Amino acid sequence: MILKNQKNNAKPVGISYRFLLLGCIIVASLGAFKKHAFHTSITEMRHNPKEKSFEISLRVFKDDLESVLTRDNQNKKIVLDKTDKYDALIDKYIQKHFAVLNTRNQRLPYQLLGKEQEGDAMWLYIELPINEAINGIKLQNDVLIDMFDDQTNIVNIFYQNDKKSFIFNQKNRVFTVSF
Repeated sequence: MILKNQKNNAKPVGISYRFLLLGCIIVASLGAFKKHAFHTSITEMRHNPKEKSFEISLRVFKDDLESVLTRDNQNKKIVLDKTDKYDALIDKYIQKHFAVLNTRNQRLPYQLLGKEQEGDAMWLYIELPINEAINGIKLQNDVLIDMFDDQTNIVNIFYQNDKKSFIFNQKNRVFTVSF
């Protein structure tokens, strides 16, 4: 490449421009492989009085979920996609790490309805039938805490016309809910 100055003298582009361009390419390509700097999930639980259930949406980073599922699958690589190929593994993991316990400390059964990818996130949809008052129930959310020391899980519960929020982490894995 040749640049011309005002006196019409031709000069080669300096090596520094080539290194700058090469540096930009390297930095850009490394950024494409960089993992996110934080580990968090967000869960929304909305009470549906007509259906007597909670509609639950749990959002996690897709690569974090793939990592924990791979670990739990004897390190056989898991790559999540739109198929239901790994739904049983997802359900098994979520059932173990997300629970609602009634006032008698009995786990309330729920069903994983499906999943949806949104960018680098994975939404998991759950339905939890509940036929009793929720005051005094316990909520456990240690999703991905077994994988990442800095994992934080935020849960927002919408019940009647009220909202409660809880932050789960290494130290706080279970909360008692009262409205």
